Amino acid sequence: MAHSTMQNVSAIISTKWICPVRPLNHVLEDHSIVIDDHQIIDIIDTKKVDALYTTNQHYQLHHHIVTPGLINTHTHAAMNLFRGYADDQSLHTWLNESIWPLEKKWVTPDFVYDGTLIACAEMLKSGITTFNEMYFYPQSAAQAISQSGLRANIGLFVMEHPSNYANDADDYLIKGLEARDGWRDEKLITSSIAPHAPYTISNKTFEKILTYANQLNLTIHMHVHETAAEIEESIKEYQLRPIERLNQLGIISPQFMAVHAVHLNEHDLITLAKESASVVHCPSSNLKLGSGLANIDAMHQHHLNVCLGTDGSASNNKLDLLHEMQLASLIAKGLMQNPSIIDARNSLEMATINGAKALGLDDNIGSIEIGKFADITAFNIDSINTLPIYDPISHLVYALSRDAVSHVWINGALQYQEGFLQSIDLKECKDIALRWQLKLKQNI
Repeated sequence: MAHSTMQNVSAIISTKWICPVRPLNHVLEDHSIVIDDHQIIDIIDTKKVDALYTTNQHYQLHHHIVTPGLINTHTHAAMNLFRGYADDQSLHTWLNESIWPLEKKWVTPDFVYDGTLIACAEMLKSGITTFNEMYFYPQSAAQAISQSGLRANIGLFVMEHPSNYANDADDYLIKGLEARDGWRDEKLITSSIAPHAPYTISNKTFEKILTYANQLNLTIHMHVHETAAEIEESIKEYQLRPIERLNQLGIISPQFMAVHAVHLNEHDLITLAKESASVVHCPSSNLKLGSGLANIDAMHQHHLNVCLGTDGSASNNKLDLLHEMQLASLIAKGLMQNPSIIDARNSLEMATINGAKALGLDDNIGSIEIGKFADITAFNIDSINTLPIYDPISHLVYALSRDAVSHVWINGALQYQEGFLQSIDLKECKDIALRWQLKLKQNI
């Protein structure tokens, strides 16, 4: 990039290593990222930066690897308030006997606001800059997200069953679309329609969901093929596997996110690939609920876009995408008995650009490229746990914990720096968590 005069800019991040992810997933050493307003305007050798740019905010990160902000492509943020409440149960038992009765008793707009706010604090401290949300009372989630400074895609939750939030599928859709009107001017919030799962949605409701998604150009975000029992029940009721049924209804498309997708046969893989759908892999949740091991290598063989999610803290029990990156790689290697598959670079792509693509945001986020929004995470790897360093991306996936996250920028704004959050009071979050702990303990 040619420059004739010194340019004053919002911020410069000079760092030991940058992993831009795109256009090439390799490491740039001793480079600087130049940010003006919300965007990355240059990526340049650090030796040259002072001759071309001036700024009041020059971050010197001499022992850091800088990556695109991490993208958590599936969670239920407010369920942070249920963390550890219903452990060591199968999905069917966990939902029917623990979570749904608990939600019936406790979930209100205040619950969702409080739970989402503390989840946002945890995600920021974990290096997550964008998340894909699915839960009740989306307008309350939007209030907390807006306060936090995080970028989010909020799912308009739908199912047939009544809840505190809505009476039936039509009521969920109406309330969700009304809520969406409330955040349409928020620059960091986008929307999807989030039907719960094939087994909680009728064909008639799916037809309405598809109409709205097409008219409003929304993605569809749904749990699918999470357990073997779900598939057996679908065959019994519809004589079709869930993905076959969804495909016949026109739901599977490039805008479709299949969350979990643990149990896929060859026909399922071909269908998802043919329609260019995305899969959201949630390894911790799949393991913890005993749902099974998703075959990510088979998905890659079919050129599916695979991204990563934590799921909610009630079935994980943490919103830690670094941990998911490591697990995704290690499980795939063990499952296939092949140490070379799903390497560290694949894992980083799943946590960044692939998530952006699934959300339809890959033109704006998911990589460190000129013209994209400055959503950036820095990790300090000057630690006895990480020295010596031969390949920073390997360390990122196999050696680091989320405690290494030192700085997080979203849309060019520094939202987290070495223990301090810019827009959320951590003490307030702890008080919120303890207050709900006291209330919910009455139930145990």
